[in-house]
Amino acid sequence: MTEQDPTRALKDSALNLQRASEILGSGDAASLELSSRRTGMSFQRTRMSADRTLMSIIRTALSLIGFGFTIFQFFGHVLEMPGSTLKPGAPRNFGLALVSLGLVMLTLGIIYHLRYMHGLRAERELMIKEGLVHGESHYPISLTLITAGLLWLLGLLAITGMSFNAWPFG
Repeated sequence: MTEQDPTRALKDSALNLQRASEILGSGDAASLELSSRRTGMSFQRTRMSADRTLMSIIRTALSLIGFGFTIFQFFGHVLEMPGSTLKPGAPRNFGLALVSLGLVMLTLGIIYHLRYMHGLRAERELMIKEGLVHGESHYPISLTLITAGLLWLLGLLAITGMSFNAWPFG
């Protein structure tokens, strides 16, 4: 069983509005119009759902990055106390591991989001060309994706600072 390109499958199986009107008769033009509008709104709901998924990934990644940095800072100060039994690199290594895990998770979430949105936009454009969806509304820039990118940069800055004991965390 071979996988078929979703846009090609949609193109092969989609009926355009005129063909659907011929099949159903001209009396159903109002229901076809309403169906087209509902389909357009479902694309917006799907886009917002993808943003919510990315927000949950951001939340988890932010927790990992923050917790990793906190461990690095707190146990780094514990190391300076007399009588500490911690190994010198332990807080740094464990903190770096958590921050790295958060950064990897965020990177995979961003890649997934971009690929999913690309496929959704392609499907929507095809349905607009077929006349099944009105193309009046556009997909705005995802503020969630911008936030994820900024958090990714912050995580990279945290790893750099923790690794090299440099600004701003040194």
